[in-house]
Amino acid sequence: MGSITDLRSAIELLKTIPGQYAETEVEVDPEGELASVYKYIGSGGTVKRPTKEGPALLFRNVKGHPGKPVLIGLLASRKRVGHLLGCEPDRLGFLLNESVRRPINPVLTADPAPPCQEVVHLATDEGFDIRKLIPSSTNTPIDGGPYITIGMAYAADVETGETDITIHRLCVHNEDEIAMFFTPGARHIGAFREKAERLGKPLPLSISIGVDPAIEIAAGFEPPTTPIGYDELGVAGAIRGKAVELAKCRTVDARCIANAEYVIEGELLPNVYVREDRVKENGYAMPEFPGYVGPAYPRTPVLKVKAVTTRKNPIMQTCIGPSEEHVSMAGIPTEASILQMVEKAMPGRLKNVYAHPSGGGKYMAILQFAKTQPSDEGRQRQAALLAFSAFAELKHVILVDDDVDIFDSNDVLWAMNTRFQGDIDTIFIPGVRCHPLDPSERTVYNPMIKDTGITCKTIFDCTVPYALKEQFVRAPFLDLDPKKWLPEG
Repeated sequence: MGSITDLRSAIELLKTIPGQYAETEVEVDPEGELASVYKYIGSGGTVKRPTKEGPALLFRNVKGHPGKPVLIGLLASRKRVGHLLGCEPDRLGFLLNESVRRPINPVLTADPAPPCQEVVHLATDEGFDIRKLIPSSTNTPIDGGPYITIGMAYAADVETGETDITIHRLCVHNEDEIAMFFTPGARHIGAFREKAERLGKPLPLSISIGVDPAIEIAAGFEPPTTPIGYDELGVAGAIRGKAVELAKCRTVDARCIANAEYVIEGELLPNVYVREDRVKENGYAMPEFPGYVGPAYPRTPVLKVKAVTTRKNPIMQTCIGPSEEHVSMAGIPTEASILQMVEKAMPGRLKNVYAHPSGGGKYMAILQFAKTQPSDEGRQRQAALLAFSAFAELKHVILVDDDVDIFDSNDVLWAMNTRFQGDIDTIFIPGVRCHPLDPSERTVYNPMIKDTGITCKTIFDCTVPYALKEQFVRAPFLDLDPKKWLPEG
């Protein structure tokens, strides 16, 4: 397997694997059409059917942006993520768990001319306009504006210098302003921004687009697994066994990914807010992981752009908000966080975790739990409670035994149908803070909810009681290799 160091080497690897990469020269409109094409080809996730798992797709002819191709769907397949990270798909959570425990911190590149700064556009240049420099797109015709969906935001605490990388939705408003959405209380950079604002200071920031997919996956970690002061670039370094290289920005006191395809340099302005849908003023934002086009946020911080730097012939990267790509970026770190938390409390019992696509990688986790002795009865529910602690945005946990394939939804539903009684195996935990993008977490849906973003978290215990295990043994087929009878099977 070739070494992956950036987006381009990732693409080259996928070219060698049948069915994982494709290109098209047919012109596509970034206003709704590009994402809609990929919706049918390979988006998966919570996108309205019909959709499917398909290859990553490079659009070489993007309307209004000659010579600026756009890649979509790089991570929209767990199997493809496995290829890109050098890991079996069902062990990705374990890889991430190990990497977060043994990070390799990023370093400043020694290259005086890093790849991401081969071409430099300054905001002071005549005709500077990020809308022309960057082929940002809309997922649907009703999006509140064009969005940058896979931008690695990197910033430092203005007092301590602690750094963090996260992914935020970024709505391009005009020639030098971007609205940057922060889920309240959920991201470290949000805390950095709030501190800078209290001090009356702007927050210098870089947005790196088109990077090593290990960075995109690592950026999905959240507290408590990666608390304030933990730079998730160290996770990406551990995955690759080599530190991520950073470069100094040209116009702001910040750093960026040295081999990114695009870098936006700017400052989050203190006490400056705009409505997120300022471009169209239609009340919508963009499709998010639950599968709905959510409402535009009425009060969004403003990123004032100072420069855009790129590689020569840069490749833009984007994704569909509710796609399997989001599941990979959010869900695999979620799995790692749950594995870490439960393993500390009860070693050896949790065999695997799957952040199911139907929850966008955030709302639902399936836990495979092994009961090996009578005292293990009840511990599976303790594991579910720990999962909620490991990832605050988790809404539903399904518990299954270790003879159930958690990556096969039919097998999980089989366990629910034959090892679950709703009145005794459903555990409700009402009134808990979750994620505000769930449209059912509103008082108009349930008057018992006290605020948007509060939910009833639920455990579905589909495990067999330990005392009854012998009565729930699956049919004992022979263990053999079918290739003797069907060599190509």
